[in-house]
Amino acid sequence: MSQHQDDPAYREAVATGMYVGYWAERSPHASALIGEQGRLSFAELNARSNRFARLLRERGLRAGDTLALLCHNCFELVETVAATRRIGVRLTPINFHLGADEVAYILRDCDAKVFVAAGRFAEVAARASQGIAELHTRISVDGDIPGFEKYRALVEPYSSDDIPDPVLGVNMLYTSGSTGKPKGVARASAPPAGAATSQIYRGDYVPGSDLHLCTGPLYHAAPLAYSLVIPLLSGAGVVLMDGWEAERSLQLIETHRVTHTHMVPTMFHRLLALPAERRQSHALSSLRYLLHGAAPCPVELKRAMIDWLGPVVFEYYGATEGVGTFVDSETWLRKPGTVGQPEPRDQIKILDDAGNELPPDAVGTVYLKAPAATRFTYHKDAAKTEGAFRGDYYSVGDLGYLDDDGYLFLTDRSANLIISGGVNIYPAECDAALATHPAVHDVAVIGVPNAEWGEEVKAVVELEPGHAASAALELELIEYCRARLAHFKCPRSVDFVEKLPRYDSGKLSKHALRESYRQASRA
Repeated sequence: MSQHQDDPAYREAVATGMYVGYWAERSPHASALIGEQGRLSFAELNARSNRFARLLRERGLRAGDTLALLCHNCFELVETVAATRRIGVRLTPINFHLGADEVAYILRDCDAKVFVAAGRFAEVAARASQGIAELHTRISVDGDIPGFEKYRALVEPYSSDDIPDPVLGVNMLYTSGSTGKPKGVARASAPPAGAATSQIYRGDYVPGSDLHLCTGPLYHAAPLAYSLVIPLLSGAGVVLMDGWEAERSLQLIETHRVTHTHMVPTMFHRLLALPAERRQSHALSSLRYLLHGAAPCPVELKRAMIDWLGPVVFEYYGATEGVGTFVDSETWLRKPGTVGQPEPRDQIKILDDAGNELPPDAVGTVYLKAPAATRFTYHKDAAKTEGAFRGDYYSVGDLGYLDDDGYLFLTDRSANLIISGGVNIYPAECDAALATHPAVHDVAVIGVPNAEWGEEVKAVVELEPGHAASAALELELIEYCRARLAHFKCPRSVDFVEKLPRYDSGKLSKHALRESYRQASRA
């Protein structure tokens, strides 16, 4: 454990959301942020965060109120995170790939009073926020949005001194549900660091000198936690990528002597797809901690990453709702495919459909233990919350088993979830959208194998009488879906069949359909 973690002042700073202020006092000139906008020291980031915190309070935002954020990876996003953390405000980052109707739903559902949006998303932000009376303050960063006030001009007049009465704020991120409507994962207070989280949290950071490369969008739970909040908590700087590119990430690691980063398996695939001479032309010896999660990683893909970079690859298993396991390279090489051993051992249970605990090597539903003090709820959805729990344990629908040594292996996921490039996609919305097309009699949207993305979204369609399958109709259905939903939720291809598989009850069998595509991909 690093020495600062024994410092009472540090523990107080973490407990009140003032961790940037802690490092601003001790390492004022160390880099907190590096990106396309330049560089910010810890002292500069802290000053900007204090200004914004004071503005938000003047606008009437109080502890427990919600600020929604629609923004790319930029300095203002980080300032917003740091400001809300120190005034008790609930922060809801929104996926910037969503359409206006989808953003509007989240703005209303999370009870947002302030909306911060980037100018590059002006059309969506303006349309989404129309007519929401509770949304009394709209602020634009990096560009103009009709009806929004400009961020920098607003915050500049306020004092940069540390606010005297900080209160820890929490995040409420939205995760898609199997019903198709996104739900906020809400907690009354920030969760304490469990054993797996603590391993990730430590990350062997050297305060004031280490740098973490942020590769993913910060509206996502994993990058927000592991590529922003945890490095800053630890006194390490963050190098922001505004959109990931394989070779660019290697250039940034080399240029800035990056020590830590977080990736998803799709990024591994793209890095390894680079010609060997281009990969080897970059000096990557500074990198000592590459964390990955968010999607299953094929054994051979991960082995190739370890062969290339050495035993610097670490993996965790969890979800927006919480973290369950962690594994280092050496352990993984002894047990290829494991996502780690839960610590404490009762952090993970494997249960059958009746809720009975299963013996080693028996496949069942994976349940994670939720800390009683910070047990999450799904915002405004008591039924979904209740359905996720069995006692103190919750599940996100993953299937797996614990071996004789207590190591967790995942075998499948919930019936309908698609994971493409580390992003969870629940196809219910797409099913519903395509079902309204006049040519569609019935439809099943599923994930099918994709070498680069893990899975891709495919629609399998039964046509109404009088309609014929064609390439033109396939394109029409894809565009029809894209006009109604965020593009990443929509099919990349459409197959036409005479009959979709069904159980004796008449219920559609997506499992049989997915399995037919998986078998075909292995043939």
